[in-house]
Amino acid sequence: MSTETDFPLVLRTLVEARIDFIAVGAIAAIAQGIICTTDDVDVVYARSPENMQRIVAALAPFDPYLRGAPPGLPFRLDERALSHGLNFTFETSIGNVDLLGEISGGGSFEQLLPFAETKTAFGVQFLSVGLDKLILLKRAAGRAKDFEMVARLEAARQEKIAGQKPASAEGSAR
Repeated sequence: MSTETDFPLVLRTLVEARIDFIAVGAIAAIAQGIICTTDDVDVVYARSPENMQRIVAALAPFDPYLRGAPPGLPFRLDERALSHGLNFTFETSIGNVDLLGEISGGGSFEQLLPFAETKTAFGVQFLSVGLDKLILLKRAAGRAKDFEMVARLEAARQEKIAGQKPASAEGSAR
């Protein structure tokens, strides 16, 4: 199906379907203002039956198929498939979507929720992991591309910290 991912449409689809998810990976980095490339949308999703129903309803029109699976493999995205699996990498007609029930270094949706913040990217507002947690997630993933991203994220964190220095005490309290 190799379709270029339509990031705004994927994110808008998830948000408009009221799916409980937290963006992780490159989309979370982009939401933090990091310029990077990616070919998919990685999200950690809540595994409640209601949320899985919303996921199925939202993605079904886009013909989700297991990315990397041989053509013709009998697969149908439904609540049963989601409940019997955990992490799914899909090709869809709007691009690649990775649904993660858990992520290394972060755990489940509920475990990541305290580290999530509302961000906007591609004109869509959604929950994304914060910068510090994203750095930990990238370290835990342990791939070469993740370590490269860690360096960029840490530089962004340093810039953010430098920009938030308190005013000097000199002349500020008169």
